[in-house]
Amino acid sequence: MFDVGFFELLLLGVVALLVIGPERLPKVARTAGMWIGRGRRILQSVKADIEQELRAEELKRILKEQAASTPVHEILEEGRSTLDEVKKETESVVKQAADEAASTTSTVPSGADRTDDAR
Repeated sequence: MFDVGFFELLLLGVVALLVIGPERLPKVARTAGMWIGRGRRILQSVKADIEQELRAEELKRILKEQAASTPVHEILEEGRSTLDEVKKETESVVKQAADEAASTTSTVPSGADRTDDAR
């Protein structure tokens, strides 16, 4: 956040020592550290709350999108109806093929006739 190097900290310490004095400097440093710690905790708490609210809003948006989309049971029902149609078509094709096979075998000459033709 702030670009504070060693030289800046040393200069700040010397100025604080001259202004505050050596007797009160440790107490002031503790108090300043305490307030800085509290400030950081407050900022972390606010940041966590904001992130939690953003996640909650994202989840609400996702739930709203899912509610607007086609429900799963409708998708499953469409799949079942499509499979039923395919099943019916397959059964009719198999039945037609069986009927054709049955009609073809009835027109084929018997085995005795074929042996006579081969002689």
